[in-house]
Amino acid sequence: MAVITIDGKKLEVPDHKNVLECALDAGIYIPHLCHHKDLSPLGSCRMCIVEVEGQEGVTTSCTLKAEDGLKITTKSPEIDRLRMLALELLLAGHPEDCSTCPKYGNCELQTLIQYIGPKTGRLKMRTKGFKPNDQNPIILHDMNRCVLCGRCVRACNELRGVKVLQYQKKDMETYVGTLHNKLLKDVDCRFCQACVEVCPTGTIRDKLINTEAKKEEAVVPCRHACPAHTDVPRYIRFVKEGNYDAAAAVIREKVPFPKALGYICNHVCELQCKRKEVNEPMSIRNIKRYAAEHDSGIYWKLKGKQLAPTGKKVCVIGGGPAGLTAAYYLRKQGHDVCIKEALPTVGGMMAYGIPAYRLPREIINEEVKVIENQGVTIEVNTRVEQPVHLLKEYDAVLMAIGGHKGVRLPMEGCDLEGVLLNADFLRNCSMQKETGIGERVIVLGGGNVAFDCARSAKRLGAKEIHVACLESREKMTADNEEIEQAQEEGIYVHPAQTFERITGTKHVTGVDFMNVKSFTFDENRRAIIEKEEDSLHHIDADTVIFAVGQRPDITQEAGLELGRGNSIVVNDIENDKTTSVAGIFAAGDAIYGTKSVIMAIESGREAAIQIDKYLGGDGDISEELAPKQNANPYIGEYPDFAYQPRVHSQIDAPSDRCNNFHLFDHGICDQDICHEASRCLQCDLRLQISRPRLWGDFVESKEAD
Repeated sequence: MAVITIDGKKLEVPDHKNVLECALDAGIYIPHLCHHKDLSPLGSCRMCIVEVEGQEGVTTSCTLKAEDGLKITTKSPEIDRLRMLALELLLAGHPEDCSTCPKYGNCELQTLIQYIGPKTGRLKMRTKGFKPNDQNPIILHDMNRCVLCGRCVRACNELRGVKVLQYQKKDMETYVGTLHNKLLKDVDCRFCQACVEVCPTGTIRDKLINTEAKKEEAVVPCRHACPAHTDVPRYIRFVKEGNYDAAAAVIREKVPFPKALGYICNHVCELQCKRKEVNEPMSIRNIKRYAAEHDSGIYWKLKGKQLAPTGKKVCVIGGGPAGLTAAYYLRKQGHDVCIKEALPTVGGMMAYGIPAYRLPREIINEEVKVIENQGVTIEVNTRVEQPVHLLKEYDAVLMAIGGHKGVRLPMEGCDLEGVLLNADFLRNCSMQKETGIGERVIVLGGGNVAFDCARSAKRLGAKEIHVACLESREKMTADNEEIEQAQEEGIYVHPAQTFERITGTKHVTGVDFMNVKSFTFDENRRAIIEKEEDSLHHIDADTVIFAVGQRPDITQEAGLELGRGNSIVVNDIENDKTTSVAGIFAAGDAIYGTKSVIMAIESGREAAIQIDKYLGGDGDISEELAPKQNANPYIGEYPDFAYQPRVHSQIDAPSDRCNNFHLFDHGICDQDICHEASRCLQCDLRLQISRPRLWGDFVESKEAD
């Protein structure tokens, strides 16, 4: 250790640590621009100059090493004059109007100008004449704003080891760019965005980032997009390292069904994945599935949280993903929990709505076993009509009954024999009961459930199947892979169609349609449909399946306030799941309609938090199961990184899959999983970069003192 003095203040600091860092750590602000805590010192901006007793002139404090006995002055008339000169040199080649800069109000150069004081007179301005480069994905370069601080070059070369940004020259102007001014994709940029993070001006900046979101959410959009906020980059990194146990533990910190989600999650995270801007998004769901399938459980089995018994009892009505999740976490909080399920097995729509060819039933049973092993009691074939009566026995009740009742559109022919409802059809199919379908089937609806119905009908032997919906092909709510796989199986898809009438006298004979010219909603969410004139046409069928929505199977006799679509009314869907009866809560599809398994899981988590607080707990259901991860910021070079294709699942041929309910999507194979995980941009590494220390931070700290 060394003892140095800065502006009369004695400091004990590590030997050879640069003086600028010693000062900043001690709360003494020295202006700087090219310096960054995570990068090697450069001293080019001359903002951090100081005077050292016994030495002539000034020296840059970022390159000055601490030695015992050093006495340093950070402000003097000469220092102020030289800093002003250095600042004017920087500004001579910088656009004068800050208000047009997208980084206005969040620019380090701007705060530096405010600290050093009003400019007495700028040196003669020069125009660099660089055209802003917006041809790269994710990152925009505007070299007219560059002050040559060199942070981006050091971040790319030293911090990340990618080595694509270098100093270049054009018409006597030095700038930062790539060799031969190639696009970032063509020089193997890894789009880690470290250069964006360290740039102190608006020179290198995010191209698409959501400025209204919190920084963590905007920088790592996949994690934010996941309803449960699973730490996607973290478990992908573990998979890349071959540590599948740790990857699965990361997922289990947020969800109790990692394997099931690996098969059927609607992967909204992939829709936000920044990699899609480079070429194709990460196959996040398949990576999750691989980790879960190769998990031995060493990090979470018998090692998770289990608080001491509280003596409180909770009844969860409904054993779907929301109910099972809430029960799991409430049990971990020490409460006695009993699930009452009306059907023969728990699983909800995972077991009775999603066909077995997408989610094998043994996967559900395996993950439900984990919840039972936690100590949750499960009672099946137990329907609860009046939950209010349960409050005599239980301290809290959660309604997680899902949406098991199909919707029948009030149109001509809707009550004919041969008209089925999606929920009934899929449930009978899952239970291997008679479904009542014929040989020619029309499914009305354009979501994933509609395609589950159509593809299940195909596997049950229907010879001709049509799916028709109001939406255009681009706006259909079903996943593209569902639509494409259905078409591969010989299912006809008819977007932009109105359902005029179901024809027949006693039994269905078909459906009349008209082409939709435009389909929108007004401010009250009422459909406005413009039909194409003279487009009436007919498709023959002996079976029609309504797949236009589902709702909770509940009546007013339950004693709870019900809302639109037969939903259970709660005070606030996210923050207060209390129903109209004190002590009774509700979660999942029962309160917001049919969404997704991952949304139901998150709703169950929220319910567990709120019920635990209601019962006197702290509501903290968080767990740390995975080992700490020391993510290496030095990601290195990767030839052709931007052009690495997305790895796709191994899928059985249509002829092999369309006549049975066996699993047909086998996920990513062993040989490809590391390659796919290596495609990740590792956006979260950007959050590890130290934030700049600005003059305003030190003013606030002094005021606080």
